[in-house]
Amino acid sequence: MIKALYPGSFDPITNGHIDIIQRASTLCNEVLVTVLPNLSKSPLFSLEERVKMIETVTEEFPNVFVTTYSGLLVNFANEQNAQVIIKGLRAVSDFEYEFQMALMNRKLNTNVETIFLMTQSKNSFLSSSLVKEVARLEGCIKGLVPGPVEEALIKKFQHK
Repeated sequence: MIKALYPGSFDPITNGHIDIIQRASTLCNEVLVTVLPNLSKSPLFSLEERVKMIETVTEEFPNVFVTTYSGLLVNFANEQNAQVIIKGLRAVSDFEYEFQMALMNRKLNTNVETIFLMTQSKNSFLSSSLVKEVARLEGCIKGLVPGPVEEALIKKFQHK
């Protein structure tokens, strides 16, 4: 049985993330979408809001579960008996950082492999930060995020 972690801040989850989750769910018996706090950013959505959004937009995938963790990802992989960390790549620029992280994780735990999945080209420009900026400026985000996330973004910025 292959159990995988797909970590990220997911603030918010985008269609690029959904693409990776869907594909990982066909490769692995179980995928834990692991919402991590990003201490270098101040999130728009709370941890609880992000978890709820991800649960809503991934309910069609029976082997995908959502969880949170704060700490070293390889420690969480040990706790969950996960053998794989899934990382999505949009462009070559993502690879350098993710490659360093994969090597560090491998040093810390040789029993956990990192698998890189390239996003579809239609999602290669997507980032949560870019989507938030467009939504904040009242631009069209249809097709960039799932419907419930689009609604949550519009609602969030109406209150700002």
